[in-house]
Formats: sequence, C-alpha cells, structure tokens
Amino acid sequence: MAKPQEKVSFGQRLKQIGMVFQFTAKQDRWFAPLVAAAVLIPLALTVVAVILWSWIWLPLGILFTLLAVLIVLNLRSNKAMMNAAEGQPGAAAQIMENMRGDWRVTPAVSSTTQMDMVHLVIGRPGVILLAEGNPQRVRGLLGQEKRRLSKVIGSAPLHDYVIGQEEGELPIRKLRTTLLRLPRALSGKDVNSLDKRLKALTARPQMPKGAIPKNMRPPGAFRQSRGR
Repeated sequence: MAKPQEKVSFGQRLKQIGMVFQFTAKQDRWFAPLVAAAVLIPLALTVVAVILWSWIWLPLGILFTLLAVLIVLNLRSNKAMMNAAEGQPGAAAQIMENMRGDWRVTPAVSSTTQMDMVHLVIGRPGVILLAEGNPQRVRGLLGQEKRRLSKVIGSAPLHDYVIGQEEGELPIRKLRTTLLRLPRALSGKDVNSLDKRLKALTARPQMPKGAIPKNMRPPGAFRQSRGR
C-alpha cells in the first residue's frame, strides 16, 4: 500500500523551506542572484502599476513575487540536490523514496563490500532494478537479481538501469523523468500482489557463501571417522 501522507504544520513547512533555501544557496552560486531578480523585478513592476493605475496592484504584485521566488527555489533546489546526490551510494533509492506516487522501494536488495548495490522498485511500470557502483560489478549483481526475480514476477515488465555518467548508463539527474515516462503496465491491484510476492522472496534467509562456521554446524555433521 502507498505510504500515508503525514500532516505538516505551517511552522514545520516554513522550517523545511528555510532548510531548502540554505542548502540550495550553499550548492548553487546562481541561486541568490536569481532569487534577488525574482523579488526585485516583480516588485518594480508592481510599483509602476500602482503609480500609473491603482493600489489594487499591490497585493497582486506581492503574490507574483512570492510565486516567482517559489519557482526559482523549486528549479534550483532540484538541480542542487541532483548535483549533491551524484556519486553518493544509495542516492537512487533515496530519490525514489521521495518521489510522488505509488513506488515501493527496497534499498540494496543486493550489494557488495565495495558499496556496489542494486535497489528494487515496484510501481505501475512494473519491476525496476537500479544499480549503483562499479559498472562491471553491478552488472553481475543485476544479472543475479534478474534471474532471481524472473521466477516470481510472471508477465510483469522488468526494467534495469545502471546509474552513472558513462555511455549506456542513466545519469541520476534523469532518473525521475525516465521512470515517469515508462508505460503504465500494471494496475494498483497488480502492484499490491507483486509487492507481496517479492517481499516474501526477499525475506527468505540466504546461506552465506564459503565454509560453514563450526558453531553453526549441526551436531554430527562433517564428523570424520577415526582410524582404529
């Protein structure tokens, strides 16, 4: 099921906007000049309109100014967040978890000690695997996950992407738009059913690779017979 939306108070919303302002200003050197322009240009036009016509233009000018600032904040903060997320382990899963819509995200269903990982996403387009890390290693992880998932997803579409900047890889700044453009192949009921099956699959304990530790061996196992 989709995650329920938590109610946010007006004060909390202002605090969040302030944090976004601070973060964007640190990451984007053009943010402050663009905000200044978004404030000064509408206000200057408002003053001219008030002088030439009527005071009725004052509240309208203030509203246009606020709207312009919010538009600049939205555009530049998204770009700043994408720049900051690029190359960070787990960034793709975090972006998906914050996307609007019914996206079921399981971070790092497969990973290595070198911080290579594959995230599982279930949504209306089907099953999506997002790989982050060394391209050679994550392609091996992707192959393992595709073989494992193919046993339970049935006819649901399976998409896979390697996040990166090289040829054939998906830049993280294009992740949202790429997934939103995928055709909707599943209904909400199909997504729920698929989510349950895959959760049951990923919940199964997997045996560790390598020799079994002595304290985990069953009594009598691997016991060698002694010569007389």
